[in-house]
Amino acid sequence: MDRSRIAVVTGGAGFIGSHMVDILAERGYKVRVIDSLVGGREINLAGHRANPDVTLDTADIRTLQPAAKAFAGADMVFHFAGIGDIVPSIDRPAEYMSVNVQGTVATLECARHAGVRKFVYAASSSCYGLASVPTPEDHPIDTKYPYALSKYLGEQTAFHWHNVYRLGVNSIRIFNAYGTRSRTTGAYGAVFGVFLRQKLAGQAFTVVGDGTQTRDFVYASDVAEAFYLAGTTERNGQAYNVGNGNPQSINKLIDLIGGARVALPKRPGEPDCTWANVAKITEELGWRPRVSFEEGVAKIIAEIDYWRDAPLWTPTSIAEATKNWFGTLGSST
Repeated sequence: MDRSRIAVVTGGAGFIGSHMVDILAERGYKVRVIDSLVGGREINLAGHRANPDVTLDTADIRTLQPAAKAFAGADMVFHFAGIGDIVPSIDRPAEYMSVNVQGTVATLECARHAGVRKFVYAASSSCYGLASVPTPEDHPIDTKYPYALSKYLGEQTAFHWHNVYRLGVNSIRIFNAYGTRSRTTGAYGAVFGVFLRQKLAGQAFTVVGDGTQTRDFVYASDVAEAFYLAGTTERNGQAYNVGNGNPQSINKLIDLIGGARVALPKRPGEPDCTWANVAKITEELGWRPRVSFEEGVAKIIAEIDYWRDAPLWTPTSIAEATKNWFGTLGSST
């Protein structure tokens, strides 16, 4: 068995995870996907159905045992599995800690017992809170809500396994990833999923605030390439920001998609601008974004039918879904 050509992707039927599977399969790896299919979709792996080197295990990462067969002989583990919805974390903090922290512990133990060379953790830029921009990796941490805390604790757990057990670990702090196959789950949150379903329904886009807020949107395939570089480098114990380095406004996104808009109240605890300083990953790993915002949005619109079965959000349903968010964070920020 050639260990160097086997990779495990947790959450590999999900958004960024499925793009990771694409990259690995294209480069000749045997890819073992672990996904509970709660957030992921088998259709995201449709391009690999005829490839015997891409397999799917529908397991919850929290149930993984240290000797799990999926990890046997693997060289790298790319850990994307977890709960990615932000707003519901206010209502379900214990579940977020269970999946994003304890699930990471279980996955790390599998990697450690299998003698994996490199574990790459999918972290979140939300760990920086209301950060100064452009934001470097050594910016102070300020987790504003349970999702951010759970992802940061998962990252710190991975680094602890590196320090104590000498497991090779790197972390990618993802800014605002977008692209084809972005989630279509029932939880309110990701702007692309909300807008694309509204576009299909001929409904006005629900814009938080005045739409001038900017986000560092980075395309999913560019994110996956960053993970690949973090998995194949000899460097260890490093956290890397991944963003496009060129923030775009929500109004610009609406202009590209095309349609009317309706304003919603600005949410507490959310930054006016996210902007990654990507100098470290550019200098150390040679990574740089390839897909422009305009090109990326065009790719999504070309596959807009993917979101036809996604939930259709309205101002009323959004107000209900974010009621506890306002009630909790409005008094603490």
